[in-house]
Amino acid sequence: MADTPAAAATTAPKKKKAKRSVPYGQVHVQATFNNTIISFTDTTGALLTSSSAGACGFRGSKKGTAYAAQVAAERAAQSAKQQYGFTKADVFIKGVGLGRDAAVRVLAGLDIAVESIKDVTGVPHGGVRPKKARRI
Repeated sequence: MADTPAAAATTAPKKKKAKRSVPYGQVHVQATFNNTIISFTDTTGALLTSSSAGACGFRGSKKGTAYAAQVAAERAAQSAKQQYGFTKADVFIKGVGLGRDAAVRVLAGLDIAVESIKDVTGVPHGGVRPKKARRI
């Protein structure tokens, strides 16, 4: 029963994936009060690597700190440089957390040239509905 053709097909060696070189791309930093997420993408926005403070082992209120953002950015940047040869980046920052500046400083420290920094934090257009008028 183990000698069926289906069993033999599953043990075939897999082809090694070609190493893609992406020297220029984008870095998206989402910095909230609770966590910081760093994503490295190519110029079209396809994800290459990502990391977050929570994925680096920080838990609870420690995830929202600048140090946690720094560690997460280091891990994501090292992976992007090693796997894809990442050297230049446009940085897009979203949010108001403590990890905004820390993540960008890490890139300069790891020899990733920052071409531009853009703040893409959402702005409310009119905000939430106000409370009803108080009747006396």
